[in-house]
Amino acid sequence: MVTLVLDNVSGCYRVFLLVFFKGANSYGQLGQGHVEDQSAPRLADITPLQNTAVRAVRAVSGGGGHSVVITENAEVFVCGQNHRGQLGLGHCVDILTFQLCCSLSQRITKVACGWDFTLLLTDCGQVFACGSNAFGQLGVGETVKHSSEPLVVESLKESVVSVAAGLRHSLAASGCVYQWGRGLCSHAKRALSPHPVPSHLNSTVPSVVPGLDQKTHMVSAGSVHCVCLTGDGDVFLWGSNKHGQLASTEPFLSSPSLMKRSLLGGEKVVHVWSGWTHIVAQTETGRVFTWGRGDYGQLGQNKTSSIQNPEQESVGPSAGGPNKKAFLPTEVKALHGAAQIACGSEHNLAIVGGSLLSWGWNEHGMCGDGSQTDVLQPQLVSGLKPLLIGCGAGHSMAVCAEMTDSRQNSAMIPLQRH
Repeated sequence: MVTLVLDNVSGCYRVFLLVFFKGANSYGQLGQGHVEDQSAPRLADITPLQNTAVRAVRAVSGGGGHSVVITENAEVFVCGQNHRGQLGLGHCVDILTFQLCCSLSQRITKVACGWDFTLLLTDCGQVFACGSNAFGQLGVGETVKHSSEPLVVESLKESVVSVAAGLRHSLAASGCVYQWGRGLCSHAKRALSPHPVPSHLNSTVPSVVPGLDQKTHMVSAGSVHCVCLTGDGDVFLWGSNKHGQLASTEPFLSSPSLMKRSLLGGEKVVHVWSGWTHIVAQTETGRVFTWGRGDYGQLGQNKTSSIQNPEQESVGPSAGGPNKKAFLPTEVKALHGAAQIACGSEHNLAIVGGSLLSWGWNEHGMCGDGSQTDVLQPQLVSGLKPLLIGCGAGHSMAVCAEMTDSRQNSAMIPLQRH
């Protein structure tokens, strides 16, 4: 996700794009008007945003190859891959520069992007969805295979406060938690056989997730797991535990499991983020814990604590690496007091003490240090004054303050992966 801030003096946006590796801009998701990779900061074509009366951009989310910008006055701008209509423009042609999504007359305040679909949340708590529905991830039933027009998720009758998009499944919080999309179904079948798959893991319309009696504050999603944070500061986890992201010895959890606070210093959790296979949580005192897959350094730990259960190894080998045990939550002290954190698929960004930090998989330079070596601990991305950060499935960005002609402007710097 990304936020842009309007220069109050000049009345225009200044947005720089920093791309470190091949293929990151193959669908125009950087909004530069072309599909070439970049190796240095470049201005994005944000002319459509300049022509609006907006003073700021509220949020941005990225999918597998597309980007969505939500402005402060609730307009939606999109660019990038659009082969399943995930940009909501009424067609399936890729867009190389940010374009206003005119089909939405509602005021959009939040967005979540899955691999090839998009969820949009209005200020009234209504959810719209567009893009691929091959696994029922749009929540509109299975008749629609994909939609280039944003569709109302009509089954959600209550006002929604949080949405999350995984690889092929979706979550919504409105007091209780709803789940839809069959992205976890095949994993559930293998793990639960011969028992049937619960309805919330095999539904193409929103289905209530059982076992969550507390009021939900927010939801987050990995590639094949789900996260719920309650208003009381408790974290519930369910789905695949192949990489230990559920902090459990079970290979799969079909229903939400409460994470013991003792694993998180005995404190309440105030925010939680999820990558494809790892999770980051911040407690009420500012402590930051990470757990899950760590073979790319995405946990920010040189050493990781693993669950001492020999049966855990039977869960399966970690893709791209040797067999791994489930990782217990471990505090990353360098992130204490982080103002913001964002998770990409296997890498992360954070703002700590006004500085931008990055860590994790860095094969293509997405950590912003100019190398292709994985970053095992949070490291400073020098020369940047971050205002807001965010990551999509295939790219991550930072809105940074700079001083130009004695005026403070903003710069959006995507640090990309494939």
